[in-house]
Amino acid sequence: MTDNAASTAPTAEPARSAGDRPGRTALVTGGGRGIGREICFGLSQHNRRVAVADLRPAEAEETAATIRANGGEAIAVTMDVADSDSVSAGFHQVVDELGPVEILVNCAGWDELKPFLDTDEDFWDRIIEINYKGTLRTVHQCLPAMIEAGWGRIVNIGSDAGRVGSSLEAVYSGAKGGIIAFTKTIAREVARSGITANTVCPGPTATPMLDEITSASSDGDKIIGAMARAVPMKRLGQPDEVASAVVYFCSEEAGFVSGQTLSVSGGLTMA
Repeated sequence: MTDNAASTAPTAEPARSAGDRPGRTALVTGGGRGIGREICFGLSQHNRRVAVADLRPAEAEETAATIRANGGEAIAVTMDVADSDSVSAGFHQVVDELGPVEILVNCAGWDELKPFLDTDEDFWDRIIEINYKGTLRTVHQCLPAMIEAGWGRIVNIGSDAGRVGSSLEAVYSGAKGGIIAFTKTIAREVARSGITANTVCPGPTATPMLDEITSASSDGDKIIGAMARAVPMKRLGQPDEVASAVVYFCSEEAGFVSGQTLSVSGGLTMA
């Protein structure tokens, strides 16, 4: 419920001069809208070239165009993280147009609210292909060049559902729990290569995906209300609040922070 959310355009910045080009290239999956979009804006504002990767090419291009209009450097990349060939083609487009991928943010995701016994294997497969294996594909594609370069930042978007479980999201919760464990393992494997890997876990966040999920239910308003009441701050999170945590993990200053799982959930999860 926490991937791909509604957002606002960044405030205008002075255009960068030719001698002040962003120093590193970031690939953001699910970057066309919501949390991913805000991550793209935040990285651009911190001097990164941004590849906005999304299954929705029009939304990816709109995000990239907004970044360019505000003085940044960005391209749109059509990518389906559930398809290995699409991931490979998108990755090579980024390298050709922006340079080596040094920052990878996995934000693409999908879910529907269903009791576990109402789901079937086709549903399980779709959840796992997008939310878990999609991250495996992009990390497997990007990691070798990061190791060769001796520098990299990987941030995977998990979910508080993957930390504590979430009713009506059994398979999604399991996939996001897998992301947390996978990220910690990658962090250990590449610790001596100048690469960090961390997970950001949003709590209930005001996103288009959340809107789509709840609008499909006759109890949508009740679900939103229950989510807000469960948060100690008594409100849903906003996409830019999640993005700020991701931007930190992608920064030069976070070079000694790896294998961490950070909830951005208004205090919903405190462990």
